[in-house]
Amino acid sequence: MAAVLEFADVTVRRGEATLLDEVSWTVEEDERWVVLGPNGAGKTTLLQVAAAQLHPTSGVAGILEEVLGTVDVFELRPRIGLTSAALAERVPRGELVRDVVVSASYGVVGRWREDYDELDHERAHELLDEVRAGHLADRTFGTLSEGERKRVQIARALMTDPELLLLDEPAAGLDLGGREDLVSTLSVLAMDPDSPATVLVSHHVEEIPPGFSHALLLRQGAVVAAGLLDDVLTEDNLAATFGMPLVLTQQDGRWAARRRTRAR
Repeated sequence: MAAVLEFADVTVRRGEATLLDEVSWTVEEDERWVVLGPNGAGKTTLLQVAAAQLHPTSGVAGILEEVLGTVDVFELRPRIGLTSAALAERVPRGELVRDVVVSASYGVVGRWREDYDELDHERAHELLDEVRAGHLADRTFGTLSEGERKRVQIARALMTDPELLLLDEPAAGLDLGGREDLVSTLSVLAMDPDSPATVLVSHHVEEIPPGFSHALLLRQGAVVAAGLLDDVLTEDNLAATFGMPLVLTQQDGRWAARRRTRAR
């Protein structure tokens, strides 16, 4: 298997702050990773490097067998599917959902004068159906619920048949029903052998979809643990990551964590 991400001592600094601290990490093309950590752990910065949106201050970031800093990022980025709150904010609220998805073919947000063929439109509708959002195709983006917008963003991220799919806190802002609906959608994608390598950023173990295989735990920009999900996701590792004693449980392929209380 070829590595889609290969980071060697990747460090990102902004002024006196170290956002990522010598992160070494490899993602193979058949793997589904969850990146967990508290606020300020460096999760979004890590994803920005992986998306070729941010260059490291030092270290080497290999993305899809290219080295960041030696490749034209405008050729590299279309090979990466990305969902994030920042990207969603750029989508015009009056844009039709089907146009939100199909416009990814040109890497633009907000359809203008691009020319799409029938195959582009057919793929956009197929992807919306795949994420259970086909009935939203003729709605405007601004009329959707937060959960519906998240599913549309995933369809858009898959539009270019990416080799790497990056999901930055896709369940943020969702209620319980919306979260569970999204986790179910992501689980179906994760279990599809034809889906691209996937990296999901989250604060919560409850948001890990069944079918995800690996975990990377970050704290203050540094790696606490990385590897197979069942090996890495332990109470000790989570306690070190979030800075408090935690009780971790697993049932029916889903995880849950809560603070450990002292026994009386």
